[in-house]
Amino acid sequence: MAKGYQANKKRQEQIGALGKTLAKRAGFVCEWCEGKDDLRPWDYRPDGEPSEETLALLCGRCREMAGGRRGDLHELREIRNALWSPVPAVAEGAARVLAASRESWAREAIEESFIDEAVKAELLR
Repeated sequence: MAKGYQANKKRQEQIGALGKTLAKRAGFVCEWCEGKDDLRPWDYRPDGEPSEETLALLCGRCREMAGGRRGDLHELREIRNALWSPVPAVAEGAARVLAASRESWAREAIEESFIDEAVKAELLR
């Protein structure tokens, strides 16, 4: 148990150390919906080493959607522009949420985005 706690503590410290960089990159707004409340780093690839490419600065609502909560149509439309971010955590994370919605406009937006083709193929099967 102590090893797991220590590993998690170290990971949280690594993520925290990137917090200012993420906030500056994001312009101090959510990288999905541009909201300003409850901003925190979200870890897109929790099994890998935290980096600027694997972390996104998200508000509470968007972190909930990233965690599996179904967004309503308004929320989903708000995050559509995130598909064009050059940051994988931002674009691919938003694409996963949008793909889960099964909305035809969301699927079209994913197809048109610049995210990795392998990720697109996985999401749009």
